[in-house]
Amino acid sequence: MMRTSTSAIIARNETWTGEAATEPYEAGWAKEAIIFVRSLKAPSGPQVRARVEISPDGMNWAPEGAEIPLPDRKDAVTFARVSHFGTWLRLAATLPEDSANTVLVTIHLKS
Repeated sequence: MMRTSTSAIIARNETWTGEAATEPYEAGWAKEAIIFVRSLKAPSGPQVRARVEISPDGMNWAPEGAEIPLPDRKDAVTFARVSHFGTWLRLAATLPEDSANTVLVTIHLKS
């Protein structure tokens, strides 16, 4: 059986401050996911760990448990591997008041 795979950009050139999250992505067909975060500009202030969130409906979210440190310099890349996530995935973060990070977030899925 041939495995299916896809990748999608779920946040592009977004400056994250305060409460931030990617667009939800429906991935119920996939068995595994890798979420990559890249800083497109030099971040400001202290950087935090973003949390992978799952949802039964794409509207109500719960932390999955995996966390990704937001990159601390321009063009740095961080990632997390996730499995057993149900249907909906997104990445969310709560940044301190004096922090910002312009991100590119991609999700890579495999059946």
